[in-house]
Amino acid sequence: MLDIYKLGEDVLYTPTQRVTKFDSALKLLVDAMFETMDEADGVGLAAPQVGVSQKLFVVDDRKGNRIAFINPEIIETSVEEGPYEEGCLSLPGVYHNVIRPLGVTIQAQDVNGKAFTIKASGLLARVIQHENDHLNCRLFIDRLSDEDREMMVKVYERKNKTKKRGKR
Repeated sequence: MLDIYKLGEDVLYTPTQRVTKFDSALKLLVDAMFETMDEADGVGLAAPQVGVSQKLFVVDDRKGNRIAFINPEIIETSVEEGPYEEGCLSLPGVYHNVIRPLGVTIQAQDVNGKAFTIKASGLLARVIQHENDHLNCRLFIDRLSDEDREMMVKVYERKNKTKKRGKR
């Protein structure tokens, strides 16, 4: 299992790089990310959350679909938006409604480098957008008003008095 980096740690705010090597090391990383996500009872996990500044995230839609998105690009979002309570493995114990598009179309590559496109709605669309934000140095609390974000940071700090590996 991999360590999950938490709010304030530098790697969460480090720009990610495209994956260029589709090799056994990448497959091992993806497998370890799925294992870490499962152990933490998450539905998604992005590479920066495990200390890797690459364009990669994994999701489990809770319907039997486990997908690795490598070098993803959201190419379309629905006009319709809606709120949904989100949490994050990098901010344990913190939850807040976030407004996002209800549907997305995303292009990415699989662990072998093969391109694919998925049109998603519901929970899968939400998770894709949340994890893709991590690849752009953005946490779900960054989508909140300044007041709500500040409140969520205080809640996180109260609930998680732990050592940091490099505060931002």
